[in-house]
Amino acid sequence: MTGLDPDDPRPPYKQVANALRAAILTRKFEPGERLPSGTELAATYGVARMTVQQAIRLLRDEGLVVSRQGSGVYVRERTERPVGLRPHLERAFERANVFIDFAGFSGETLAGMIQEPLDKVRIGRLTPESIIVRILVPDLDQPMLLPCLAENLSSDPAIRRRSQRILRRSVQSIADGVHELADLDLVKSASVAVRSYAATPPFKLYVINREQAFFGFYPVVRHTARVEGERKELYDVMGRDAVLFHHAVTEDPSSMASQYVAQARAWFDSMWSTVGQDIEP
Repeated sequence: MTGLDPDDPRPPYKQVANALRAAILTRKFEPGERLPSGTELAATYGVARMTVQQAIRLLRDEGLVVSRQGSGVYVRERTERPVGLRPHLERAFERANVFIDFAGFSGETLAGMIQEPLDKVRIGRLTPESIIVRILVPDLDQPMLLPCLAENLSSDPAIRRRSQRILRRSVQSIADGVHELADLDLVKSASVAVRSYAATPPFKLYVINREQAFFGFYPVVRHTARVEGERKELYDVMGRDAVLFHHAVTEDPSSMASQYVAQARAWFDSMWSTVGQDIEP
């Protein structure tokens, strides 16, 4: 590890956090390993100890490290763990070229999370050159296993229309936000493509910058929803309640994490190029 880049516009603590994060995710620091002391890290990066403490706090909030009183800071025993997607998604926009693949039910969670980094691009705090988003969702014109009526498990057309409205609103929000950046000449190129397939997805998958995969199963819950003016009891998938597990490519292509990301990408690409059918975002 070396000192910070003087031309990097990001605050020093974020630069230190990014360097340490990369070292953790690529196993330069192994799970369970103690990080160098604050004094050693400050000397390595040429920053104050307070800056190192801010960086460590950021990594702790992300669940990458734990502090043990009187002992030091340690890499968590497992990095393939439940995580929050938001900070990783924002960091994806620090790259020159941003690639986001999503497979799931509606993209509603992605639509909410992507707005913050898009806003930061608008005000110049993030400066990617290109953004490519691919979204793979179910064909809600077809009968679906879920959501369904709780009383008889039937695929109600009115319920599917409700799901379609949610999907279209989410996808349109993503497409409008991304394309606006190109229209304003804030990025050189931007595209959002959407394809559907005739199945109910039991999980959601994000592949970020082709190097990180986030995977989680949809919980199925019973709840009451208003469907075309009538309250109905449904069995439905709850995307916001899905626990995501994070896998990142390491320097070892044969590692479990590297293979997981490779297989996630291969699955997405195969679905996209075979049974996926283009729909308008």
